[in-house]
Amino acid sequence: MLFDEVIAGLDVQPEGLYVDGTYGRGGHAKGVLEGLGEKGALVVFDRDPEAIASARRDVGDEARVRICHASFDRLPDFVDAASARGVLFDLGVSSPQLDDAARGFSFLRDGPLDMRMDPTSGYSAADWIATAEESEISRVIAAYGEDRFARRIAQAIGVARVESRIDTTARLAEVVASAIPARFREPGKHPATRAFQAFRIHVNRELELLETGLEAALKVLAVGGRLAVISFHSLEDRIVKRFMRRESEGDPMWRGMPNIPEAAQPRMALVGKAIRASDNEVAENVRARSAILRIATKVRA
Repeated sequence: MLFDEVIAGLDVQPEGLYVDGTYGRGGHAKGVLEGLGEKGALVVFDRDPEAIASARRDVGDEARVRICHASFDRLPDFVDAASARGVLFDLGVSSPQLDDAARGFSFLRDGPLDMRMDPTSGYSAADWIATAEESEISRVIAAYGEDRFARRIAQAIGVARVESRIDTTARLAEVVASAIPARFREPGKHPATRAFQAFRIHVNRELELLETGLEAALKVLAVGGRLAVISFHSLEDRIVKRFMRRESEGDPMWRGMPNIPEAAQPRMALVGKAIRASDNEVAENVRARSAILRIATKVRA
């Protein structure tokens, strides 16, 4: 997704070190590799064991590649500070994850209600829904799904789980839909869309890890290196936009003052404006319609 724009935005140099914080199925990583010379290097990360297995199949024999089964907030554990020429985060759920009913991310295919990026750690969505207080479920739906019917959905879940455990995507979707009046449903959007997004974000701590991951990326970037982030909904994009803007403006206490000390000067500079997928790409892949790419470069240590 946004392949050409990402590769151009990272400004790949043949001898540079690059980091793909979300390997997925390797589309962007392979593009970066094509631009690297013999002395170039690529470090790929992913939380998903299946994505890591894919990386080992595809690029595991490549001497220039190092594969790390970890979340991108742990970049500094694997990459030296100020060493990377570029870092990429492609946020959200990958197409293979959405298309695999066994992963439990989508209500379009019935399957176990898991939703974990890494099924080997943490708790599943089914486990959390079975034990969380209704008030907590309501808070998560409101905060991460921005659904006006969060309280009604939480109450419906509370009633349904007394009858039997909610452990499949189809049942959860049915319960959520039952709580939303037909006249308030958004045309062309399944009524469970917002709640599913909320539960996925909560189970995977996505926004929390994004906050720390952005700081981690800035730490490993060399001066002149670029950070490229693709987000897919407003909650993610708001965090990325706010981070890049803050780091490109410097310490607000010194804004407009003469002789600003180095420690208060901006650490980043924005590279162009936000980029969206072209009409042609959206026509080929409808999931690209919500993708937003933002790029910034590190300007000081």
